Amino acid sequence: MVAAMATLCLGEALVDLICTTPAAGLAEADAFVAHFGGATANVCVNAVRHGGTAAIAGGAGDDPWGRWLRDELDREGVDTHAFALSPDGVTTLAFVTVDSSGEPTYAFYGDALAAGVGRLGDSVEDAVRGADALYFASSLLARADAREVTLRARELALAAGKPIYFDPNLRLTQWASESDALDAARLCIEGAAVVKANGDEVRLLTGEDDPARGADALVTAGAQLAVVTLGAEGAIARGREAHDVPGVPAEVRSTVGAGDAFMGVLLARLEPDGVLGAMKAASEAAARVTESWGAVA
Repeated sequence: MVAAMATLCLGEALVDLICTTPAAGLAEADAFVAHFGGATANVCVNAVRHGGTAAIAGGAGDDPWGRWLRDELDREGVDTHAFALSPDGVTTLAFVTVDSSGEPTYAFYGDALAAGVGRLGDSVEDAVRGADALYFASSLLARADAREVTLRARELALAAGKPIYFDPNLRLTQWASESDALDAARLCIEGAAVVKANGDEVRLLTGEDDPARGADALVTAGAQLAVVTLGAEGAIARGREAHDVPGVPAEVRSTVGAGDAFMGVLLARLEPDGVLGAMKAASEAAARVTESWGAVA
């Protein structure tokens, strides 16, 4: 069996404070429960739980929540040597409500990137050299300091021939304009071994309403493999292989972290199981996450 690659994952860890009863917004929430969170941290944990090796490069505040996050990452087996706790940083909290259909609404307090990737500086070069592959999302490109570090890591990985896993993970509210966000995301498609996006992101990035045509457009733009997740309808892959994977039945409570679970399993299982096997495992993991309140099942 081919072993999973050791992947360096750039990005954030934060605390999700989730209302565990359906609510349309913060005003309707009655109580919140702390859960592990942050898209990159979720990816790392899911990758390790499914047999992969992941290191997180980022950080949090040197406060009780930040220390709790680092302890949880360590307990899960995520490599935290590049995860720093900043004395002058504050760990980001996300208050999350989930409506009756499972769709979340977030209210963020703090800036996870300010305590994390933007502070890595030149140390990102050693981190990339010590990894087999690189993962990041376009949200890192919205801040000048994190953008510089991220693009440097991408440049180093490309030069060394290391696979890049890219998740557009478009968070348009972080950007001055939608066009800025899309231009930054499109910049990172070329040369990526895998681009994973949901149907809405593919539509924005390519202008294609049909997911399969959108995936083909991502391949034309330079991705070796484009994977499009379609929620209950499953997922498709185009590029070096073409597959259509049906959705996995689930009793949905919350969709928080489902895409992160899919990405994490893809990181862990793509090399050992191949594209189709990894997609099936990723779809199963994402479905199970929707049956829980937190982003990690």
